[in-house]
Parts: sequence; C-alpha cells; structure tokens
Amino acid sequence: MQKLAVGIDIGGTNTVFGLVDKKGNILAEDFIFTKKYLIFQAFIDELCDRIQSLAEKLNCELVGIGVGAPNANYLDQCIQNASNLPWKGKFELGKLLSQKIRVPVFVTNDANASAMAEMLFGGAVGMKNFMVLTLGTGLGSGIVVNGELVHGHSGLAGEMGHMIVRPEGRHCGCGRLGCLETYVSATGIKRTVSKLFAKFSYSSELRNIPFNRMSARRLASEAYSGDQIAIEAFEFTGKILGIALANVIALNNPEAIFLSGGLSKAGNLILKPTQYHMEQNLLSVFQEKTQLKLSSVEGNSGVLGSAALVWKVVE
Repeated sequence: MQKLAVGIDIGGTNTVFGLVDKKGNILAEDFIFTKKYLIFQAFIDELCDRIQSLAEKLNCELVGIGVGAPNANYLDQCIQNASNLPWKGKFELGKLLSQKIRVPVFVTNDANASAMAEMLFGGAVGMKNFMVLTLGTGLGSGIVVNGELVHGHSGLAGEMGHMIVRPEGRHCGCGRLGCLETYVSATGIKRTVSKLFAKFSYSSELRNIPFNRMSARRLASEAYSGDQIAIEAFEFTGKILGIALANVIALNNPEAIFLSGGLSKAGNLILKPTQYHMEQNLLSVFQEKTQLKLSSVEGNSGVLGSAALVWKVVE
C-alpha cells in the first residue's frame, strides 16, 4: 500500500489539502471554504472527513499530517488569533487533528510551509539563506537562515505582514494600524484600487466591479490591458513592498526572496516595481546581492511545504 503525507494549507478564504508522496507529487487535492465554518470544531470535523475520503479513494496509508496556517506555532502546535481566520482565541490544531486521524501531526506558519516547499522542491534548492513571502488574503513570510527555518523564542517568528509601514495607516484585522499586509496582499491591493478611484478620474472597467467581487487576477488582467487604475495599484503596491524588503534585507542578508500566493501570479506587474524600490532603498553594501524571484514550486506550495514537514521526520 502506498504511503502518503497529508499537506494542509489553511488560508483566510480557502483551506486546500492534498495527499503527497515523498518526491513532492500531489496525487489528490481538494478544498473547503474556510469562512464557512464559524465554529472551529466543525471546521476540523469537515476537514478530516474530506481527507479520509481522499485517502479511501487512493487506497493509501497516511503517514502523517502537516499543516501551514496563519499564526500557527510550531512549538505548541496551536493557532491563535489569526487576523484573517474566522476563529478568535487559541486552538489546539495539532491535537484535534491527531485525535480524528491517528497519525503524527506537524503544524507551522503557512509561510514557513511555503519556504519548506521552496527549499525542497523549488528555486531555493541548495540555498541556505532565503525568504518566501506569501501574498494571499494577508501577507506571510518564511525565513530560512543557515539552512533552518527561523521559529523564534516562542515559535511565532516571521510575521512580516504585521510590520507597521504606515503609522496611523489602514486598519488591520489584527487590530493595529498600518500593517504591511493592509497594503501588500490580494486584499490590500483591492483597498488601494478603492483609494485610486477617488484620486484619479481615469476611465476604468474596475469601477463597475463591486469590492467583494474584485480579485487580484482581474486586476492583473486589466493592468496588462492598459487600465491605468490597475497599473497604478501595482506600482504603489510594489513600492510599499520594495521599501519593506530593503529594511528586512538589512537584518538577515538573504540570497534570494521568493514571492508566492495569488498576488504573485501578476508576474512582472508586482515583481518589477518591487525590485526597483527594493534596490533604490537598500544600503549600498547590500545592493544587487539579493535575487527577487517568483516561486517556481509547481502545485500548491502550502500543501507541498506542509507535507514536507512530515517527510522530513517520517520515513
């Protein structure tokens, strides 16, 4: 019977999960809508039922579960007060999953999971010092130094999305003002578009789209078609991100920074302005020493990276 690991990527909008072999192949994948489940136990119950259904279809043996989630703590296997998730408080994610599916469970920050995927299956193979930024509903970051993920003293290192970049700026789901993810994320760029509608009188197809139906994919499509509002939105977003990265590079001097997540799929629309403003704001000794790249991981990096947590430990 084939042995497979479960990789779970808990996002603010969707939770994607898959069954992954040791070579990084996702053999089956599914998802549920995270926001549908206001009660955490109901979310766990549905998630486990769907995972077991996938395993039965493949007639495989599950050897472990890896989970990447916002505000997840590798040390205590819990999630706590994630600003983009519907549950507030502290929840024993690892314990609850292992009670439902009797296999080892490993929990980490969602961006740490993406960093694991990049290190094992993507562009960071062979690198010892790099970062991965996940630009989704929010913004996460996984940091690798000397070949090891940085967890920090209490297991919560890597919350770059909650660096304050604009004091008294936009209200964040965490309760503070001016966090990076309120500007640089799929949600953040939509908020930027709303601001640009008031600032400019440019004709734009985007004006006809309600906020809750606008997507990063649509913004990218309109920008590539020449929509000036969309173009300005990506330029502004890249500027904010580039300056933030210049500050972070001064702290950990990475060889490369990889962008992943929905917003990164805009390609050069986000990459070029970010690269420009990053280099413009770097201390001279750091200039042109850090590569800025799009993730090259094929498939869901959160799922692959979470499964990699299992394969790193389970033989």
